[in-house]
Amino acid sequence: MISYNYETEFQINQEADLSKWIKAVINSHDCVLNEINYIFMDDQQLHKLNVDFLNHDNLTDIISFDYSVGNNLQGDIYISVERVADNAKDFKVSFQEELHRVLIHGVLHYCGFKDKTDAEAKQMRNKEDEALALLKL
Repeated sequence: MISYNYETEFQINQEADLSKWIKAVINSHDCVLNEINYIFMDDQQLHKLNVDFLNHDNLTDIISFDYSVGNNLQGDIYISVERVADNAKDFKVSFQEELHRVLIHGVLHYCGFKDKTDAEAKQMRNKEDEALALLKL
């Protein structure tokens, strides 16, 4: 099950289509969807989570809490809508494209992909690009 929760005025219009895409990406990595909760919030709210739970005093676009067991995926993915909008401008892409990248980024972490080293970050970006190529809206 995939759920979308909103702590801001922001709202996704195509939840069912995005859920179908996310499930397809999960399946393509030989994983099983248990439960993923997306929580959309503002910078201030996500910054507080970053400080309180990760001891990071900086703004970020996404924080994911992974409760997966093996390939059975479960977790909470917190997304700052403000960061996504700013990053879209910085990367010269649409808000929707950046949002889709962030949505799948958290899921790819659950599938086992990391992004701490340069090599891992490159692989993560490639997996994001592969996933985005599957998205048909």
